[in-house]
Amino acid sequence: MSSVNQFAYVPNTSTYKFAYGGSIPNMAVVNMPSDTNWARWAMLNDGEYYRLYCFKGSSADTLYQAAFNPATSKYEYGYHSIPELKITGAPPDADASSLAMLYDSSTRTYRLYLRRLGAPTVLYQFGFNRATNHYEYGYNSIPTLNVTGAPPDTDFHRWSMLFDGSTYRLYAFKVGSVDTFYQFGYNPQTQAYQYGHDSIPVLTLVGTPANSNLTSMAMLFGQGDYRFYFQTL
Repeated sequence: MSSVNQFAYVPNTSTYKFAYGGSIPNMAVVNMPSDTNWARWAMLNDGEYYRLYCFKGSSADTLYQAAFNPATSKYEYGYHSIPELKITGAPPDADASSLAMLYDSSTRTYRLYLRRLGAPTVLYQFGFNRATNHYEYGYNSIPTLNVTGAPPDTDFHRWSMLFDGSTYRLYAFKVGSVDTFYQFGYNPQTQAYQYGHDSIPVLTLVGTPANSNLTSMAMLFGQGDYRFYFQTL
């Protein structure tokens, strides 16, 4: 069993605050398979359900899916979800050591992102194909995207993405920091995620609980709120 600590964005500031605005401070994740790889995870909200994904063991092509059950206030494996999902067509240099996901409400497409091995500012984009129940490389997607203008101390090992209905966003921590992270926005003119584009460039976490696992992060946009998550230790 694991759990996640939840932060929310404080409007008109540059901060995400733990348990802000009536957020549930901590939510358990239950019934996940024993070989769940908690270090490789992502979250999204599709307008109806908050969802959490983890890789299966050491696999580079299999994900487990859980969703938040309001009746129990827990993320439950397989709840209103396809329990196991496949990633197909990934380029041979796709880096599955981490991932990011988002729900594209403009096209009703679930999207998944992997970085290029040795080139973390290059993203490979996958789309969920409902006909196959697979995340397919390039499906309903621009296959390859670039991240530009990143500060030299950007930690691309701790990153996440979301779509807020108007701008696709990417976030990554500042190297060595436990409370400061950078924001990028997708510029359709350049087809790149640009540091500070339509974004507050630098964001800060407030009130992080001591039991937070600071080695990875997840973010999503749901029900009008920007949310940030750490797993617990």
